Amino acid sequence: MAATWPAAPGAVAAQLLGVLWFVSVTTGPWGAAAIAAAGGEETLKCEDLKLGQYICKDPKINDATQEPVNCTNYTAHVPCFPAPSITCKDFGGNETHFAGNEVGFLKPISCQNVNGYSYKVAVALSLFLGWLGADRFYLGYPALDRWTFRWK
Repeated sequence: MAATWPAAPGAVAAQLLGVLWFVSVTTGPWGAAAIAAAGGEETLKCEDLKLGQYICKDPKINDATQEPVNCTNYTAHVPCFPAPSITCKDFGGNETHFAGNEVGFLKPISCQNVNGYSYKVAVALSLFLGWLGADRFYLGYPALDRWTFRWK
């Protein structure tokens, strides 16, 4: 008797999916990190770690401006700690095995309202001349002043 090839289309599809799953797990992003940790490839930079492989501290907030401290060029940086037993390259490119309490990298976060204007001046204009929209003109939003909406 001659054997039929393939035996069943569903069985072949299941085997193919199994092979594809195995290949994706061993060569995908998580598999690549595991292979790199085992010494098979170059170690990842700490900035390239996946979510869940590190934790970042909350930014320190300036009480006067309600913005993160040390915010320059619309960006502040917060320290991030790789999880215990993670090996990655730190700031200087040194391969480091982290215990969970060392800073691995600084994550940039955006500062929304840093635009060079004085917070105190904007509040004073809002309190005393807000009905004219002077605070909005000061902050660079002349189209959003109160008169624009009244005359329409």
